[in-house]
Amino acid sequence: MLYFDHNATSPLGAAARDAWLDATERFIGNPSSQHRVGQRADRALEDARERLALMLGCRAGELIWTSGATEAVNMAVADFASRGGEAWVSAVEHPCMIESVRYWFLGRYRLVPVEGSGVINLSWLEEALRSGSRPSFVAIMAANNETGILQPWREATALCESHGVPFFCDASQWLGKKSAGELGRCAALVGCGHKFGGPQGVGFLKSNGSVTPLLRGGPQEAARRAGTENVAGILSMVAALEDRDANTAEFEQRVTFRDSFEAQLRGYCASVSVIGADVPRLWNTSAVVMPEIDCRQRWVVKLDRAGCAVSTGSACASGKEQASHVLSAMGLSVSESARVLRFSSGWDTTEANWQRLLTAACQALGSLKGGC
Repeated sequence: MLYFDHNATSPLGAAARDAWLDATERFIGNPSSQHRVGQRADRALEDARERLALMLGCRAGELIWTSGATEAVNMAVADFASRGGEAWVSAVEHPCMIESVRYWFLGRYRLVPVEGSGVINLSWLEEALRSGSRPSFVAIMAANNETGILQPWREATALCESHGVPFFCDASQWLGKKSAGELGRCAALVGCGHKFGGPQGVGFLKSNGSVTPLLRGGPQEAARRAGTENVAGILSMVAALEDRDANTAEFEQRVTFRDSFEAQLRGYCASVSVIGADVPRLWNTSAVVMPEIDCRQRWVVKLDRAGCAVSTGSACASGKEQASHVLSAMGLSVSESARVLRFSSGWDTTEANWQRLLTAACQALGSLKGGC
């Protein structure tokens, strides 16, 4: 089976696996225990914190270990909400950001619009900030999970800094694919291991201020997040990111694999369109709108039967199911959203793998009664 769904979750990488196995043998104690076995585990956690801080360009004390990006987002949003004010978040954020803002900032949030290209409207943000409004924070992800479209988070960070507004960035898709350097500049930052070859169920929050704990019950993480830390998972995650981050320049050269796939797919079927084709995207991600056919002919199933695991932008519209909020914000219709396929490769995906995917996609297109 060809796996083209790395943006959903990535298989455990070799560096992460080795680090996890080593940690389970060497650091068996509870990091909160005072005996030497526990203190060795605690030192391993602090070493990992220093290593992650070095990659991000922040202070180690600003990092909090969590169970993943969803918990980290909720922790940060809840803390911001306790300070009052509004939340401004981009209209294409991950559901964990959108839903947590809707809950914690009930009736006190605004969506930062995006252009038809899928890139946030920086002019809108600048004008809104210049109007004198001071939100509790502004949240804009680094790279979109559905489309791979890169957001101008550096420019947004500088803009927010100039107005004294904390900038919050979800870097879950960026990390491991693009350089982690400079991300530590963000006032708040989240990431999770399983998006770049680390284990599932582990992530982090970077915050440059005090954080009111979302989880209570113990003094772990400097009294910011109760619960025994996942030592092996954390060490595995950091090892995975170190391995990926050291080779981002090499990985980015593989964008030619994706670009060739898209060009040949469009050459085979003129009615296929690529989302975000004219703006910078992650090198591994291709989101395409497939031809309009009867909804029962599900593209994911077709490709799964052909030995390719891919994902869809949204379920086929049935009158009850909603289209992707990301694609809707970009101006795609419900019908178009229902026909979006996302192909997201991994670090070991070869050009030959992309070509095999192309063959399977073209065969599926060729089976259509009405053609392309």
